[in-house]
Amino acid sequence: MTFHSMWAELLPVGRSSASGGYRRYAWTGADADCRAWFRQQAEDRGLAYEVDRNGNQWAWLGDPAAGDAVVTGSHLDSVPDGGAFDGPLGVVSSFAALDELRARGTEFAKPLAIVNFGDEEGARFGLACVGSRLTAGQLTVEQAHRLTDGDGVTLPRAMEAAGYDPDAIGPDPERLARIGAFVELHVEQGRALDLSGDRVGVASAIWPHGRWRFDFRGEANHAGTTRLADRRDPMLPYAETVLAARREAELAGAVATFGKISVEPNGVNAIPSLVRGWLDSRAAGQDTLDTVVGGIEKAAREYADAHGVDLDVVRESFTPVVEFDHALRDELGRILGTDTGLTVPVLGTGAGHDAGILSGSIPTAMLFVRNPTGVSHSPAEFAAEDDCVAGVQALADVLEGLARR
Repeated sequence: MTFHSMWAELLPVGRSSASGGYRRYAWTGADADCRAWFRQQAEDRGLAYEVDRNGNQWAWLGDPAAGDAVVTGSHLDSVPDGGAFDGPLGVVSSFAALDELRARGTEFAKPLAIVNFGDEEGARFGLACVGSRLTAGQLTVEQAHRLTDGDGVTLPRAMEAAGYDPDAIGPDPERLARIGAFVELHVEQGRALDLSGDRVGVASAIWPHGRWRFDFRGEANHAGTTRLADRRDPMLPYAETVLAARREAELAGAVATFGKISVEPNGVNAIPSLVRGWLDSRAAGQDTLDTVVGGIEKAAREYADAHGVDLDVVRESFTPVVEFDHALRDELGRILGTDTGLTVPVLGTGAGHDAGILSGSIPTAMLFVRNPTGVSHSPAEFAAEDDCVAGVQALADVLEGLARR
């Protein structure tokens, strides 16, 4: 199959007719359809298909036990009403790159694998990169079993309902020991390539980033009969904290976003008793991130005190700065720059990826494909087909250079 035909086949899966975005959440029907698509692609190519203990899907060319394997891939799940490219572009491009290499007659000296990591976006259970975190031992079994979605369904229950064994999850060092290099292709989530005029780039690092939950606890009361002076309204300090986050981020050259909120009792004519907001913040350096989040929390506590509201702040997840393996990054630059004559810029990113999680265990690298608008995590996310095909060619060149040596 061509890149275009694979892309067209996957495109309708999990798409909302109302928003035009995708709702491919872990261990749901849409996720099952994506996983069935992956398995079919593997079987159509005669690849050895397997699912590991954490629900990640693998398609192998060659003997996995031989070691020093070259692995590529990404994820197929989405954020709520996300775009088509974030994740799936890397998986589709991986199969297309393998097809390209077979058409070239490439002979591999190492095993090659394509992977679909489960629950990368964290849309259902609130923690990103669950599949790769479990594999790398960065998420314990106990922590994973406590993950719960908005309907109160735990991760073990969701996995079991989807036909997988939640008691099997956990670190997988033997699998990681088989891998010599992991290269993830991803649509750029920014406009650096568009501004430079390049179709493909190589990642240098992932900014440190995390998620913090702010719980503002006040007093529920009648919206029509309670005097303003008598209220303990948690919505007010929350709203002021949202503005403080923007201010702190601008001052530091970072980013900070309150993108999710939960309100109780959530009635139009009721003053809230609880406003729970989730902060996502990222910066180029750890010190900067600490300054931003610290400033936001300080402001939030001052606002809460002023309104007679209690505040709890909980860090739900955190990923330190990831410097991709320099030797592997340089090798990608050599393959694409010297061997093909391409200009390949090296750029950082504020977005987290499975490659970043795995970087502490195995050599990892990333390729980015141009995104002309920079929009991501939105139905408007886009990459031109010519640029996608250029990404496939670049990935094929990289895999060939790494796996035939």
